[in-house]
Amino acid sequence: MPGTRTVRLPDCRPLLADPDDLTLVFQPIVDLTAAAVVGYEALARFPGTAGPDVWFAAAAEAGVAAELEALAVHKALAAVDGLPPGTFLTVNVSPHLLGSPVVQEALRSRADLHRVVVELTEHTPVDDLSCLRRQTDALRERGALIAVDDAGSGYSGLQQLAAVRPQLVKLDRALVADVDSDPVRMALAEMIGEFAGRIDAWLLAEGVETQAELAAFARLGVPLAQGWLLGRPEPAFAPLADDVAQLVRAQVARARLTESVASLLRPVRQYELGEDEPMVPPAVVLGPHGEPAALLLSDPRTGEVHRSPVSLRVHPSTGIEDTLRRALTRPPAQRFDPVVCTDPTGDVLGVLRIEDLATAPRPGR
Repeated sequence: MPGTRTVRLPDCRPLLADPDDLTLVFQPIVDLTAAAVVGYEALARFPGTAGPDVWFAAAAEAGVAAELEALAVHKALAAVDGLPPGTFLTVNVSPHLLGSPVVQEALRSRADLHRVVVELTEHTPVDDLSCLRRQTDALRERGALIAVDDAGSGYSGLQQLAAVRPQLVKLDRALVADVDSDPVRMALAEMIGEFAGRIDAWLLAEGVETQAELAAFARLGVPLAQGWLLGRPEPAFAPLADDVAQLVRAQVARARLTESVASLLRPVRQYELGEDEPMVPPAVVLGPHGEPAALLLSDPRTGEVHRSPVSLRVHPSTGIEDTLRRALTRPPAQRFDPVVCTDPTGDVLGVLRIEDLATAPRPGR
């Protein structure tokens, strides 16, 4: 256990006066494909109204940042034996403090670092990246995995990625928030995910708070996620709640269809051929055996209603790229007509708009 030293916070509470002031909570890290917790991040908590950032900032100002981080590391490693089977524990360390004697002493408090992920947090510039690489390599030799936090947050973070070659890359929260509605964030997340794959690392989306964000990362194929939507920090190693597991399974199942046209289906009116009632476009006109015989469409420029032959039918499992290619090679008069989607028996399930096919997010775009 590292030594303590009394320094006061702005609210006059002593810092490091009592090691028991620092307690830990554990936030689950979820494997989206399995809909199960595969790890936990150990997060420091303190008494009083001041949050962890205030305590660590006060420690840095007082020159005892390494001592406080060492205390957190020591307590986190002491909790490893209580992990549920098949899970790991992420322990946060500032990269510029990793080589300090007290942090190194805390890391040596557990000889075997199997099931421990040492997460390099913050991006205080590291003057000697080769030294950082040697330090992380030494941890790997003892069984630890290395993670880099806030990937994509700046040049220094990218430098650390290149130097350390982590096994886990945590996506910066600024790229996670509202990723579903921001194509730039989506593109950056996809780019970092591709980079992570090339260095044989897993990508983790941190700070997932909405179902839409979860759906976006499920579509991107991001394997791991963490955030309040999936589980809040708790004093114990909590399993994934049943309702959350169901939500994850549903989003992943839906995402697996995003490469097929099933996710783009739009409902459509259906009329039988020769029906007396007025037909309202857009609609599919059915033949005597329920087969799609024609499309009833409205010209967007003139409003004129006309019938067009069904020039392309596809199954819901047909790929988006393939469907779009086939649609755009139709005769010019039907090239931009909706594509009819039918089930194996020929029943109409809905239609696919060309603009939906062209703008659908999918791998490689």
